Amino acid sequence: MVENAVTPTTTEEEHQIPQKLPVLPLHHGVLFPELTVPLLVSRPEHIKLIDDALVKDRVLAAVAQRDEKIEKPSLVDLFTTGVAVFILKMMRTPEGPYQLLVRTSRKVRLLETVQEEPYLIARVELLEDLVETSKEIEAMVVNIRNLFQRVVELSNMPDELGLLAANVEGPYPLVYLVASNLNLKVDEAQEILETSSTQNVLERLTLHLNKMLETLELSQEIQQKVKDGMDKTQRDYMLREQLKTIQKELGEGDERTVEIDELKKRLDETPMPDEVREVASKELDRLGRMPPAAAEYTVSRTYLDWLLELPWEVATEDNLDIAAAQDTLDSDHYDLEKVKKRIVEYLAVRKLKQDMKGPILCFVGPPGVGKTSLGQSIARTLGRKFIRLSLGGVRDEAEIRGHRRTYVGALPGRIAQGLRKAGANNPVFMLDEIDKVGTDFRGDPSSALLEVLDPEQNHSFSDHYLEVPIDLSNVMFITTANILDTIPPALRDRMEVMELPGYTEEDKLMIAKRYLLPEQLEAHGLTADLLKLEDDAIRTIIASHTREAGVRNLERQIAAVCRGVAKEVAAGRDELTHVGPDQLETFLGPVKFIPELATRAWGPGLATGLAWTPTGGDLIFIEAARMRGKGGLTLTGQLGDVMKESATAALTYVRAHASELGMEEEFFDGWDIHIHVPAGAIPKDGPSAGVAMLVTLASLISGRQVRRDVAMTGEITLRGDVLPVGGIKEKVLAAHRAGIHEIILPHVNEKDLPDIPEPVRESLQFHFVRAMPEALEKALEASS
Repeated sequence: MVENAVTPTTTEEEHQIPQKLPVLPLHHGVLFPELTVPLLVSRPEHIKLIDDALVKDRVLAAVAQRDEKIEKPSLVDLFTTGVAVFILKMMRTPEGPYQLLVRTSRKVRLLETVQEEPYLIARVELLEDLVETSKEIEAMVVNIRNLFQRVVELSNMPDELGLLAANVEGPYPLVYLVASNLNLKVDEAQEILETSSTQNVLERLTLHLNKMLETLELSQEIQQKVKDGMDKTQRDYMLREQLKTIQKELGEGDERTVEIDELKKRLDETPMPDEVREVASKELDRLGRMPPAAAEYTVSRTYLDWLLELPWEVATEDNLDIAAAQDTLDSDHYDLEKVKKRIVEYLAVRKLKQDMKGPILCFVGPPGVGKTSLGQSIARTLGRKFIRLSLGGVRDEAEIRGHRRTYVGALPGRIAQGLRKAGANNPVFMLDEIDKVGTDFRGDPSSALLEVLDPEQNHSFSDHYLEVPIDLSNVMFITTANILDTIPPALRDRMEVMELPGYTEEDKLMIAKRYLLPEQLEAHGLTADLLKLEDDAIRTIIASHTREAGVRNLERQIAAVCRGVAKEVAAGRDELTHVGPDQLETFLGPVKFIPELATRAWGPGLATGLAWTPTGGDLIFIEAARMRGKGGLTLTGQLGDVMKESATAALTYVRAHASELGMEEEFFDGWDIHIHVPAGAIPKDGPSAGVAMLVTLASLISGRQVRRDVAMTGEITLRGDVLPVGGIKEKVLAAHRAGIHEIILPHVNEKDLPDIPEPVRESLQFHFVRAMPEALEKALEASS
């Protein structure tokens, strides 16, 4: 018996539903009111319908087809009842169809066709659901909720659906929610949609729920039978385990038990922190309960091997004999006094304070000056193991921290691997080429190194594979780099930077005599009785066959001489071979490098500058020429922005002080200036060529030559001030190698002279200038 009837109030949204709506035919289902659902629209006329609806009020009618095979249905091919739909979102897929998210609103009835092309538009009327309430209806609602909850539990539906059905208010919202989640045929779903009687629609839905629940329970019963069959497999496994026990009692042996016992013995004998021992014990217990055929068995066994083989509390004893350490460093490397002094100081402090943390040093210098070999020498001096890790081109953070064990083939990072290889927790660990670390989508290795190279953090370094803290505070980390600019500031701040500049000619001569020549004689099966390489020959190799800050190419050239002599000895010659400057061409061919100063045709508009490069210092020549024009400035030689600005500033200064330099101010109106820096294939930048550029322009315009034996460096301002620059030691050594006698430097750079070897300082004359008039006075020849 119906107690009362309630007509739903009209919402603000329903006022927006017009009487004429575009009709979207549904091919494979029915939409119910008051739901948010996705739709896929693929037919061209339907895509046009969606485009127009989006432009207008975003509302349309969605009605199911009577026959889904009809490609373009008319009004008679559709059911008369559907729902009004509001488009919430639209996304175009790469294949072309539209993916829609819509909210269904009121039920509508199609009355008559208004338009058929390009898509169907019909006049509609809104339908109301007659909500009836009675005890019987309330009982049916409760029953539907219970049935649907059971369906959710037995099927793959989300658990949230059952909770949502339990909390939805009103019979019709419940009916529409449940019906939309049942696998109903189109006719069955349409029947529920068109039924206006509350009791009738609840009865129909109850019938469908009971049918579906019966199917699900039957499916569960079948699955239980399959599971019972699988239990037999488990029974067979238990029997096999019992068989293993019987075999053990009979003395037939159990390799797995022996393996576990061996691991337990190793765990008891290996010194390690309590935290690590606890993790290893748990993993060993887990391994003991795991069948050997399990996929995780090998992973767990490998992890245990790593934990047991790392030198947690094993360290080598440092050699704290200061005098012996100094002798070892001196015998291995020539010069490098600053680095040797730092190592000896560390040993001295280590002798006084046993728990001192290892230093973190960064050797910066051009290639071939002995950075890597110096690390090996330090390890030999300290009596420690030496581990080298090249970081050049490393782009994966996992190279440092390792991979997590969930990945196939996972391993610890290179830091943990190095400690395992060293067999001690205090090796000398060299991170070579730290300035060449890369970055990509796999992470930033330099960020992982922040923890490794921080003495305040590396006592508990975390490796992703091991997942236990590793103490790196006893490790002496040494990094090497050619330049500092590419090292992130945060990483650079954690290291003590020590510069290793290039060698002078005298340094190279001594290195060749003490180290390179004896090594190459031994490497080629020769003795000092078969080959004598004269000092003048070595000097010629240094000056005319190599051009470098280090000694790698020098060693190669000496090796070439040794190979030539070895060839003669192998042919039967047993006499001593003297190799002087005149004999070098026989072994090395013609001279490769001729002093640039000797090859230059000198004249006004040419000056010698000094530049810093990653391989040491070098000379650069600034050329200038003038031609008829309108006062323009042309710059060539692959110059960077800063260097171009220096040229512009130099020209501005010359023009502003034309009268002081003995020039007519109108001169620039009729002439163009061209500045060129040779070696055009090499990019150049920086402000330190400013003085040389200004001197070149002054020389060109005044007609006074720049002195050939003078080189210069320094930044300039528009006011003519000369500002300090870097790389003084490398630049001075390059000038000395090239035969320069006098150097013009900014006055502030006078503080850098102590870093220059004393023989070089004594062979050169330095002019420290504050302003450009002083530089011009020293650089330009007297006017004739």
